Amino acid sequence: MAGKTVVLGVTGSIAAYKACDIISGLKKQGLNVRVILTEAGAKIITPLALEAMSGAPVVTNMFSREAPWEIEHISVAKAADLFLIAPATANFLAKAAHGIADDMLSTTILATRAPILVAPAMNSAMYLNPVVQENMAILEKRGYGFIRPASGRLACGDEGVGKLAAVEDIIAAAMAALYPRQDLKGKRILVSAGPTRERIDPVRYITNRSSGKMGYAIARAAAERGAEVTLVSGPVTLTPPQGVELVNIVSSADMFEAVTSRFDACDALIMAAAPADFTPAKAVEQKIKKQGGGMELSLVNTQDILAAVGARKGGRTLMGFAAESENLAENAKAKLQRKNLDFIAANDILAMDAGFGVDTNRVTLYDDGGGSHDSGPMTKEALADWLLDALAQRMGL
Repeated sequence: MAGKTVVLGVTGSIAAYKACDIISGLKKQGLNVRVILTEAGAKIITPLALEAMSGAPVVTNMFSREAPWEIEHISVAKAADLFLIAPATANFLAKAAHGIADDMLSTTILATRAPILVAPAMNSAMYLNPVVQENMAILEKRGYGFIRPASGRLACGDEGVGKLAAVEDIIAAAMAALYPRQDLKGKRILVSAGPTRERIDPVRYITNRSSGKMGYAIARAAAERGAEVTLVSGPVTLTPPQGVELVNIVSSADMFEAVTSRFDACDALIMAAAPADFTPAKAVEQKIKKQGGGMELSLVNTQDILAAVGARKGGRTLMGFAAESENLAENAKAKLQRKNLDFIAANDILAMDAGFGVDTNRVTLYDDGGGSHDSGPMTKEALADWLLDALAQRMGL
C-alpha cells in the first residue's frame, strides 16, 4: 500500500471537520494524503489543521506561486491514485456535473485520470432535491463512485438523510477503490432488484415501496469484485451499474420468466427484488370507471420465483431476502427452509434505518446450517459487500 496517494477534496459542508479523521484513517492504511481545501471549506476547518494531519502542504489557491516550475493542479491530478471528495456539497456536485472549473478542486478534478469517489453531506431537502439527484446521476454515468450519506440528526437540527457517511465506511470505500477485490472473477451472478407492477387496467396497477437500491448496490459491488453480473430489475429510477447486463421487467410474471430462464447459466442468485405476492385475477382492457358502490378487486397469488429455482438448485448458491414486520426470525427461517436457500437476509421493514427507500439497511443473515449474523446498521453499499463476503465464502472463494 505504501506509495499510493489519495487526494482529498474538502468542501464547505459543516462535516468538513471530519476531514481530520478521514486523513488519519487513510494514513493508518499506509497511504499518502494530499489535501485540496476549497475557500468555503477553509471557513470551517483551517489549512494548518489539515497540514498537521496529512504531513503535506494543503492546496487552497489556484494561483499560488509556491512551486512556479510546475502547474499545481496538473501535478496534483497526476499524483492521485484516487480522488476522494469528503464532504462534498451540492455546489461541488453541480460544478462537477457540468464541467465548471472555477477553483483548484473543480479544476483538478477535470485534469485527473484517477478514479473519483464522492461522499455528499448536506441538509436532507438539498440532498433529495431533484437537481442534486440529477447531478449525481450524471456523475455516476461518468464513472464517479458515491459513498451515500447516512440518516439521522443533522447539524441544522433536522432529522433525515444527509449526514456524511461514517468515517470507517469512507476509508473502506477508498481502500476498495484503490485495491479492488477480484474474488468473484469468473463467477456468473444473477441479481434481482426493485418492485413489480401488477396491471389492473390501462392506467392502474398494484406495486410496493421497494426502491431497488439494495439490489443495485449488490449488482454494482459484485461487478466491481470481478463477477459477470446480470441484473433483473423492476421499474426503478436508479442509474444502472457499469459493467452489468440489465434486464428490465415490469410484472411479477416478467420477473419469473427473466430469472428462471437465466438461472441455469448462473453460479449464484441473489433475489433482492420485492416481486408482488398478489396480482389481479384478470386485467381489464378498458379503464375502469368510478362507480358509486366502489370496486371489488379479486387477487390471486403470483408465481413463487425462489421456490421454483430452489427446486432445481443443483450446485448453485441461493440468497433470498425476507422483509418482515413481525416474527422476523421465525418467518425468515421458515422461508429459508421452504425455498431451499443457502442464505436469507431478513430485515425489519418498520425500522427507521432498514425499511424501503432509505440509503441504509440492517439485516440478520440466516444460513442453512442454523447460523445467524447481524450486520448492524450500515449503508446499502457496505451491506452489499458484507453479503457478498458470505456468498464468496460459501462458494469456496
